[in-house]
Amino acid sequence: MAKAKTNFVCQSCGAIAPRWQGRCDSCGAWNSMIEEAPNAGAPPALTGGKGRVFALLPLGGASEPAPRVATGISEFDRVTGGGFVPGSVLLLGGEPGIGKSTLLIQVCGALAQQGLGVVYISGEEALDQVRLRAERLGLAQAPIAFAAETKVEDIVVTLRHSRPPALLVIDSIQTMWTDVVDSVPGTVTQVRGAAQALIRYAKTTGAAVILVGHVTKDGQIAGPRVVEHMVDAVISFEGEGARDFRILRALKNRFGAAHEIGVFEMTGRGLAEVINPSALFISGHAEASPGNAVFAGLEGTRPLLTEIQALVAPSPLGMPRRAVVGWDPNRLAMIIAVLEARAGLRLSQHDVYLNVAGGLRIAEPAADLAAAAALVSSLTGQSLPPHCVFFGEIGLSGAIRPVAHVATRLKEAAKLGFTHAVVPPAQETGAIDNMLLKTCADVADLVALIAAPKAQNARRKEPTAG
Repeated sequence: MAKAKTNFVCQSCGAIAPRWQGRCDSCGAWNSMIEEAPNAGAPPALTGGKGRVFALLPLGGASEPAPRVATGISEFDRVTGGGFVPGSVLLLGGEPGIGKSTLLIQVCGALAQQGLGVVYISGEEALDQVRLRAERLGLAQAPIAFAAETKVEDIVVTLRHSRPPALLVIDSIQTMWTDVVDSVPGTVTQVRGAAQALIRYAKTTGAAVILVGHVTKDGQIAGPRVVEHMVDAVISFEGEGARDFRILRALKNRFGAAHEIGVFEMTGRGLAEVINPSALFISGHAEASPGNAVFAGLEGTRPLLTEIQALVAPSPLGMPRRAVVGWDPNRLAMIIAVLEARAGLRLSQHDVYLNVAGGLRIAEPAADLAAAAALVSSLTGQSLPPHCVFFGEIGLSGAIRPVAHVATRLKEAAKLGFTHAVVPPAQETGAIDNMLLKTCADVADLVALIAAPKAQNARRKEPTAG
């Protein structure tokens, strides 16, 4: 009898190789290749004769917006685009202990209290563990249907014997397994097969499904990347163990804005919404301290003010250190090079530390101007103007480029008591929302704006001749 053929599948990216190898050729991961049998239960390719005829419709025509099922938790509804769309599938990822199960129990409780059907399937925790969490959150009496099960076929058959729920939570997809796939739970093939079966159930019944996913050491959702393409939305739950706040971020959303965020605070009674996160992230802002700049940013459609802190100090090392927390290190290297080449600053012999206060991660290019202002302020020892925000993108030529949604940023800053803003020259000038705008055409203008008060003070202190 011929030996059954097996493949080696990368557990990081899902690439398939005919033989074992220590390093995956597709993603470069080491020791990620695991032997798996080919999917014998998959249907063969249909070459003709079988199937059904379906209608082909024109692209034009009237269409209605997707219906929504709002949870009543405004921060969660903001991230999902206004609530759950019936038949949609969401993938929620986060580090262990970050509060994913706590958040989902609260979401399930909010929907159940509206009279909607909710089913929570746990593959990691027993019934007593979930009950204890629900009791701590004050949701012990919420009409949530619960089960501890891992076989996908049993879950789907059980759900089809009753009315489809409004929401189905699977915690987590890595613990699910299906008979169709001949491999252990948690492997790429099992995760893909289980996710496909649950997605098919959601599309055929109209139930919204949330799949909870584990994350890898570098913060990426574990399992094959194809699962992220299969689902309708990918949401990340972020936070630090030393801080109480958590950030819910939409990485992909077919029914709403991507990169939208919701902010929660972990309390003894679960996760509480933070309605004004800007006040949270700049609560400890020190106005008179050099190296601190307030950035008026935008996360999705939400304006958000954050403090960028910089420390520039002479380095005793031959190769100065560059440390970044909450921002792209490559972006910092570019800003330092532009300040040296276009503004004449000497940072090559200084250690540079940059931190986004509050543990927030910023990816918006509009933060360039605030980061550069913090660096110049720390290097010169000159504090930035009080009650002032910065935003603008810096190019390699040193020019400061305009950004979008200026009025939204300024309105948020004015609401928190800021009166001045340093913006690119292409933006509107004058007073907007009772804020005075100052323009900088390039990084040389920024350095002159920050260093001017220090030069004026030095001239005042010079003794007069006579």
